[in-house]
Amino acid sequence: MELGNFSLSLTVKDIHKSLSFYEALGFKVIDGGHQNKGFADTDIMKWRILESASVKIGLFQGMFDNNLLTFNPKNVMGIQNNLKQHGVTFIKEADENSADGFVSAILSDPDGNQIMLDQM
Repeated sequence: MELGNFSLSLTVKDIHKSLSFYEALGFKVIDGGHQNKGFADTDIMKWRILESASVKIGLFQGMFDNNLLTFNPKNVMGIQNNLKQHGVTFIKEADENSADGFVSAILSDPDGNQIMLDQM
């Protein structure tokens, strides 16, 4: 099963404070709702993807309740179907016909850690 790239998605209270903190650690913004017209920031929801050397993190304000382990596979529906056949239940199932064009699913491991499969 090919899960693709990995990043940690962090739920933040104030994206500007979090950006300043992670930029001080050497992270650089490589994507986000401020520059992504397909998934733009709103008054309530804001997001940024940052990178430093071999590490990527996402900062998400107003979008998720918990931090997430995020994988970017090329075939979320195939992985979701395979995991369901093995008895894995999902918090949010992927919908290949989603109106916004994003295909993602969220599940949790036995300890409650949430994992997002986000097709890029």
